[in-house]
Amino acid sequence: MNAPRPLPFVRLLPVLALAAAGLARAEFASPPPGEYIYQGGNGALRVKPNGHFDITTIGANAHTCALDGNVARGTAKLDDSSCVVNFTVDGGTVKVGSNGADQCRDSCGARATFEGTYTRPAPACTDKAVAASRQGFKRRYDARDYAAALTTLAPVLSECDKTLDWISKGWMRNDLALTQYKLGDRAACLQTLAPLAESAGKSDEKIQEEYPPADAEIYLPVVRATRTNLKLCRG
Repeated sequence: MNAPRPLPFVRLLPVLALAAAGLARAEFASPPPGEYIYQGGNGALRVKPNGHFDITTIGANAHTCALDGNVARGTAKLDDSSCVVNFTVDGGTVKVGSNGADQCRDSCGARATFEGTYTRPAPACTDKAVAASRQGFKRRYDARDYAAALTTLAPVLSECDKTLDWISKGWMRNDLALTQYKLGDRAACLQTLAPLAESAGKSDEKIQEEYPPADAEIYLPVVRATRTNLKLCRG
């Protein structure tokens, strides 16, 4: 039996070219001007046309990061420190990292970080747009136009999942679930609350044990509302 012939080298060229292109895409680059939302909705990166940027994030137990500087060719050295912040642009996202210098921690509390992925929000998912949708929902709900209220808020929860913070999501789920209950759709109400049901089944004391103090304080009202609405929808 003849031994199999090796593949011609030319067939490997496209693979090598793709790999090289991937490396090129991973190079540092200055983000286009605009606002980007930190992963989980827990902060923002704002970039001005002149290259000035500022970052604010929030981590566990309300610890925060706050820093600013000027970015050029994808890097920025923070004033009077050895910390270098770097930016990698990939479509509508910006990955922010650092050179690992100890002084990079000076901008953050113990449980917060500015490193991670920032996403340019869809037009309907900017802070201003989300606030307008929630206000529109409340007007329609208070007017007992529950069908219109539902169609006002439901798209925000589904389309803005990556850029909404966890507490906002919790309140939106409760608002939508109660609206679905008012419309007589108990199954939809229970489905909307399903991601919160496990927490709702725990005592306040258990929530306080599992979460840092500041997080438990802002999460417990969401949990209590969920318990009430689950009872309504279970009938």
